[in-house]
Amino acid sequence: MNNEILYLLLPDYAAHEIVYLSEAIVSDECALKENPKYRNKVVAPTLEPVRSIGGFFTLPDYSFDTLPDDYTALVLIGGFGWSTPVAEQVVPIVRQAIEKGRIVGAICNGASFMAKHGFLNTVRHTGNGLEQLKLWGGENYTNSTGYIHVQAVCDNKIVTANGSATLEFAKELLLLLENDTPERIEMYYQFNKQGFCNLFFGQE
Repeated sequence: MNNEILYLLLPDYAAHEIVYLSEAIVSDECALKENPKYRNKVVAPTLEPVRSIGGFFTLPDYSFDTLPDDYTALVLIGGFGWSTPVAEQVVPIVRQAIEKGRIVGAICNGASFMAKHGFLNTVRHTGNGLEQLKLWGGENYTNSTGYIHVQAVCDNKIVTANGSATLEFAKELLLLLENDTPERIEMYYQFNKQGFCNLFFGQE
């Protein structure tokens, strides 16, 4: 299987939601990895640069028309684009990923999009609150009992998270991907969650 992780970005995407996962894939605490297990790739509607909420532009590796059939994981990064018409073009991409047993991650409004199209109806999941999932999902969202009010949830190769759970989202995906040992993944999570000064006491 192709070892690429595809980060799907729509216009006005939330750049902070991609940071911890993508950095852990290609680097450790010291430097870039010489031979990372996976490669990060960006997918957007076209090959034109896609703008983040903060105004930064990312140059995609693939468009919706050129993304490969073979990859390891598809990650839907949140933002305001998920409530726009272009998001509907993502439906067959997600459907195919799930049917082929790929890992799928969805954070913030990406998780709400998943609810909207029934992709969360057979898995335990979370998102930006149950009310938002119901609002976006309407009649297509039939699994409110599967909602768990936690930062991130992993079930049957689908990882969901709310918009404040960037680190938890990364942790669940890194574990699912077996990107490193569970102990090292936990250390990466705690280092970024607690901060350097809390983990390493200064010397007099």
